[in-house]
Amino acid sequence: MESILKPLRDGESVLDLSPRSTVSGGVADVYGEDHATEDQLVTPWTFSVASGYSLLRDPQYNKGLAFTEKERDAHYLRGLLPPTITSQKLQEKQLINNIRQYQVPLQKYIAMMELQETNERLFYKLLVDNVEELLPIVYTPVVGEACQKYGSIFKRPQGLFISLKEKGKILEVLKNWPEKSIQVIVVTDGERILGLGDLGCQGMGIPVGKLALYTALGGVRPSACLPITIDVGTNNEKLLNDEFYIGLRQKRATGQEYSELLQEFMTAVKQNYGEKVLIQFEDFANHNAFELLAKYGTTHLVFNDDIQGTASVVLAGVVAALKLIGGTLADHTFLFLGAGEAGTGIAELIALETSKQTKTPIEETRKKIWLVDSKGLIVGSRKHSLQHFKKPWAHEHEPVDTLLEAVKVIKPTVLVGSSGVGKTFTKEVIEAVSSINEKPLILALSNPTSQSECTAEEAYQWSEGRAIFASGSPFDPIEYKGKVYYSGQANNAYIFPGFGLGLVISGAIRVHDDMLLAASEALAKLVTEENYEKGLIYPPFSDIRTISANIAAGVAAKAYELGLATRLPRPENLVKYAQSCMYSPVYRNYR
Repeated sequence: MESILKPLRDGESVLDLSPRSTVSGGVADVYGEDHATEDQLVTPWTFSVASGYSLLRDPQYNKGLAFTEKERDAHYLRGLLPPTITSQKLQEKQLINNIRQYQVPLQKYIAMMELQETNERLFYKLLVDNVEELLPIVYTPVVGEACQKYGSIFKRPQGLFISLKEKGKILEVLKNWPEKSIQVIVVTDGERILGLGDLGCQGMGIPVGKLALYTALGGVRPSACLPITIDVGTNNEKLLNDEFYIGLRQKRATGQEYSELLQEFMTAVKQNYGEKVLIQFEDFANHNAFELLAKYGTTHLVFNDDIQGTASVVLAGVVAALKLIGGTLADHTFLFLGAGEAGTGIAELIALETSKQTKTPIEETRKKIWLVDSKGLIVGSRKHSLQHFKKPWAHEHEPVDTLLEAVKVIKPTVLVGSSGVGKTFTKEVIEAVSSINEKPLILALSNPTSQSECTAEEAYQWSEGRAIFASGSPFDPIEYKGKVYYSGQANNAYIFPGFGLGLVISGAIRVHDDMLLAASEALAKLVTEENYEKGLIYPPFSDIRTISANIAAGVAAKAYELGLATRLPRPENLVKYAQSCMYSPVYRNYR
């Protein structure tokens, strides 16, 4: 991304460590010091020792019926609980059975959120042990519906809401959050939630869901995670007229007013939490996403999951798929439907990795990557009217109006959908790309499921079972002509939890493109022969904590290599060190 963002930064690189980046304040350096896997007695401190009724209502320390006889005596719990003592394992069994009884996915989401608010460790234990079943519930696709209805299901705050009303007081607002040692912030302004558009303040479901995955999949302590929604209004008329809408009832602020609020927020975050707090931008609209990443990438530890995380996970899938479709990255021609932050981010990272492998200038490797937007193929004659992030992809070619025509003239070996528009990979498109390739690689990445460019069933049927397919949201296995086809899920959850953990354990102070490449390479290496035999280009989510530890180690190693790591000396075995720093959701024994 540096090659795209550098011109917007007046040639400045993240490696320059800009003098503008220094802001006083911050918290003590506690990164990587949560040795949660150690078998030790802990005292359930809040502001004082939590006991009795207050202990049962503190999600961080509550264990429900799992409190032992000794703990019930020591913490004044006698009579507040039934006499039965159960194990965490039995609690899990009961809860997963209850959740499976719900027929409506949103009810399952609400049940999981209620569990998170009452018993934190049990929530994460349940999620870790049933990740493939519950990931679609706490994140995409169900979180999309939760955001749409967030005003109706809102019960208690799970993060900070910073609106235009707080302008001039953001540092004070941050100090209202009870946890002081924050390592990861996920922030959204709600303008482009998944493929659902402007959901304003109700986009809070996304930071909450992302940070739940940071803990469950990446092992970052829940107390070190802070979800934030910046509310500058919404242009969604339906929400503005909804009596249950919980945000500012005004049109979106733009321009200087928006920029000043974000500047105050970014300054306050570093002042309150220090240089090494990771700020992950989530679901900002294109025009703001690139600008924020360019503006703050040289002064803060920032990461945009829609641009960088998506790019990294897709690159990993493409690299892994080469074993099935043959050739090297440089041998393939890519055609994208969608030229927003996801599409251009993926394209740039593929070009960067190809450049690295072939030692060819990135300007050359871009020439085998073509993008189609709402106006057709991006070509040289359109360059004067293009947004800055699309201009590198304006190659010399005759104008082409439709995706189908583009497939016929470009003859891609890899077809990528990042358009946010469902059903755009039509039967004719998939048949055309299949006529060109023995094994076409088809990636329908848009979320949620309703916005996917095509379904797994359509990809396999229309390609006569020859496609290698992956999607953004999950699809069940498909049977076609007596054979079962398993589709991979190019889910950002493979990358961002491990990526963030790698930044935390190394004490990184900036994000560099080489870290994204390291994350992709680490993920691609974890695809096994057994996975390939099923046609999968990603490892199973059931191994996600091991995957995250390996990605964290790769990212941390690159941070040390680039001189961007501050945790010294460097641990000898980064994989083991990453695992040792991971939060464990197993109950602790109290004094």
